[in-house]
Amino acid sequence: MTDSDKRGSDVALSDLIERMPVAPNEPPRIAVISYKGLSRLIQSVTPRYAGRARFLVVDKVFEEAITAARELIARNAVDVIISAGANATYLRDRVDIPVIRINVSGFDILRALMKASRFSDKVALINYRETDPNLEEVKHLINVDIEQRSYTTIEDARLQFRELKELGYRVVVGSSFVTDLSENEGLTGILAYSEQAIHQAVDMAIEVTRTQRIEQGRQAWLNQVIQHLQEGVIAVDQDQRVQCFNPASRRILGVESEPMLGRPLLDLVPGLVVESGLDVDAEPQPQVLRIGARLVMATCVPLHEIGMDAGFVITLQDSAAIERADRRIRIQRRTREYTARYHLGDIVGKSPAIQRMITLAGQYAQSDSTVLLVGESGTGKELFAQGIHNASSRASGRFVAVNCAAFAESLLESELFGYEEGAFTGARKGGRVGLIEAAHGGTLFLDEIGDMPVNLQTRLLRVLQEREVTRVGGTVPTPVHVRVIAATNVDLRERIQRGELREDLYYRLNILAIQVPPLRARTEDILLLARQTLERLLREAGSASDPEPLLSTLESRLLSYGWPGNVREMENFMERLAVFITQNDDPLSASGRKALYSILPELLMGGPEDESETLKAEQRRAEINRIQRAVAECDGNLAEAARKLGVSRTTLWRKLRHR
Repeated sequence: MTDSDKRGSDVALSDLIERMPVAPNEPPRIAVISYKGLSRLIQSVTPRYAGRARFLVVDKVFEEAITAARELIARNAVDVIISAGANATYLRDRVDIPVIRINVSGFDILRALMKASRFSDKVALINYRETDPNLEEVKHLINVDIEQRSYTTIEDARLQFRELKELGYRVVVGSSFVTDLSENEGLTGILAYSEQAIHQAVDMAIEVTRTQRIEQGRQAWLNQVIQHLQEGVIAVDQDQRVQCFNPASRRILGVESEPMLGRPLLDLVPGLVVESGLDVDAEPQPQVLRIGARLVMATCVPLHEIGMDAGFVITLQDSAAIERADRRIRIQRRTREYTARYHLGDIVGKSPAIQRMITLAGQYAQSDSTVLLVGESGTGKELFAQGIHNASSRASGRFVAVNCAAFAESLLESELFGYEEGAFTGARKGGRVGLIEAAHGGTLFLDEIGDMPVNLQTRLLRVLQEREVTRVGGTVPTPVHVRVIAATNVDLRERIQRGELREDLYYRLNILAIQVPPLRARTEDILLLARQTLERLLREAGSASDPEPLLSTLESRLLSYGWPGNVREMENFMERLAVFITQNDDPLSASGRKALYSILPELLMGGPEDESETLKAEQRRAEINRIQRAVAECDGNLAEAARKLGVSRTTLWRKLRHR
């Protein structure tokens, strides 16, 4: 005996529910809530859907039907309800799951009327609340007196039956409830529904369930995503009352034990500005709010439904979490990028000294031999190292740089050579790859090689000779294919004499040597470097100021200065000047010229007591130099030179006369 073989009038509803357990991927669970005659018709149809749907037939109407439906829904025992007539209308208005109505077609009515005509030539058609206007068009097809009536309540239906009976009507066409009730009044009832109508309703119920389950699956998936977000998510309706939220929003707002659904948004997120009518495609602007003792970043995005405002979604981020994420990103980027940003073409300089070294570096880049860069501090040795790497066949590999003077001996050893698990107290589980291994296939840049501890020099020498590395605590060497570039700002031969550098290591390093010239040896590049550096710094500061007048004033001092810090010191000076220019409307005013001595004391020290007069003289000399260059470029034509300089010919002549 199947579920559909029992009717609700014969067995307790709870017993029927127990026979419909929820199972994964089960067929649609359809509850047919009807009445007697229709129930019997439905039961004759349901066996044809074996395996495609499960049915529970309940003989209930009106309030009893509502009670039965709500109990089924509460126990999650049903996906969709099928009903007919007044029962379907009554259920649709009072339950929260789909109710499929069995529709009666005109053909069904005609068939039922023809069947009724066999019993009587006077037939009544009774519907719930309304009559069928289309019936007038088919009356002429059958030779029957047809009376249409409608009812709204059970008592109203009974009164209609009694009145029709008095008028001589003996047959009633309608729903199962109508036919059953009419038979109680001594009339003959003809059911208006056909098997085809039942099939259509069942097919629709199956499709509605399939669509509903797809949507529920998507909703469940989306809900899991939202529930596991670290950001707080709150959805509000048009009245700005909370309709949805995730656990993170509770944590961020500190309302773990308080209800959130239905509450006004501003009660939970005070100070949030929510603007209606925002463009859904516009970039949302974050707002920083103080919620209790913490700062929260809130972003409000409007929701539209069919072109209408439907509420907002608010995302919340704890400022502490943002700061932690930012720190992790910066650490990750800084720690192990292993990339070379600069190329040989980035090296600024037109002097013969620097051009020779750039050409030499380009030639050395084609070899895999070790390169030794020698030069004073700040001359740009790492710039050369990166340029050589990027000009070589190893450009796609890693560029691993390590400062040999920046680590204690024990730490430098583990950084360079790596270590095995358990090699020393605190060693990472699984060991660690050293920088030499990390540079496999690329370039290893050893800066300040002259300061490497002697004990480690022996191990490095083996790497250079055998091209293999053994980790600290390990016994098995690992082959490495790495190109080594070393750099120093000290006299390595002197270090050898003092016993601070192994001579055999020196010869392993000093294969291809580049002597990076100091800035004082390339005076042709001083003004070029100063100008390019200052212009770049001003652009980065968002300033449109012209640095040329100030540089012209300082020209002789820049050229005569010794530059002990080389290019690094030059960048230092230009950074000070960029700040000075951006904060002074007239850097060459009397007060501005005096301030320069505190900005660049190294460059301007040693002048006469009247510092202001000295700067004025420097400015006059720079101006005369520009005038003389313009006159020379114009082949002595003063009128053309004046136009080029943007001054009158009289002013030009006066300045030349008082030079």
